[in-house]
Amino acid sequence: MSDSQPTCPVCQSSHGVKNGKIHNGKQNFRCRECGRQFVQAPQNKAIDPATNTLIDKLLLEKIPLAGIARVAGVSEPWLQRYVNKKYQNVPRQVNVGAKKRGV
Repeated sequence: MSDSQPTCPVCQSSHGVKNGKIHNGKQNFRCRECGRQFVQAPQNKAIDPATNTLIDKLLLEKIPLAGIARVAGVSEPWLQRYVNKKYQNVPRQVNVGAKKRGV
């Protein structure tokens, strides 16, 4: 790892201090300006469309989110955000017509 001071992704300040290590052993930093925790070179894992399709199908079943996260290989917080965005577009009102009587 280089000795250059990392910059905060939020406020672009170079006043970061070491703040332990994360689960995979990378150095964690905390910004002295805004308090944000960050890693110098994060590895963002992009979720492919096939996994999104699989998650959409699994959401139709009665499977807990923890189970879907294990099967799809995604984190539970990511899955919760995905579900929240997905259901944000669902209409809250359902239009139900009156049933015809005497048929």
